[in-house]
Amino acid sequence: MRQRHASQATRRDREFEAFVAGAAGRLLHTATLLTAEAPDDNPRARRLLTLSLAHTYACWDRLRGEDPYDRARQYLATRFARGAWHHHGGLGRTRPHPASPLAPLTPQERLILVLRLYEGVAEEQTAALLGLSAERVRAICHRATTTLLHRARGPAPATAPKAVPS
Repeated sequence: MRQRHASQATRRDREFEAFVAGAAGRLLHTATLLTAEAPDDNPRARRLLTLSLAHTYACWDRLRGEDPYDRARQYLATRFARGAWHHHGGLGRTRPHPASPLAPLTPQERLILVLRLYEGVAEEQTAALLGLSAERVRAICHRATTTLLHRARGPAPATAPKAVPS
């Protein structure tokens, strides 16, 4: 009996290690986008990733056909939302890195934009995950996209008057 449990634990550990090898990079990038930190200096994103992977490992045996990436992403998103909106754990209190493309967005806008556009989560799933209506998710996503598009265009560059040949 002990040998069977040891074999199952070894198999579970190998499966989880393979999952982490394949998913950790994308999850870290997602967390970095959420926290709006610099990619090479992202302690809050790494903390989110660690918590998400620890939670996924704790639930590993109960996943039963559920996608572990979805579970890890869901935990990462809800943990970020709790920290950013309720200021638990300091995730939302620090300023975003100015070079981050998502820096001008609020934490809620970043979360919805990352889930919808980067992760490809359906509007209804995003709404259910965050406890919002689908219409609210749509409006926030539209507002965030508009903010980024207007920032990207910015003011028209000043041009010097052309010299007229005499």
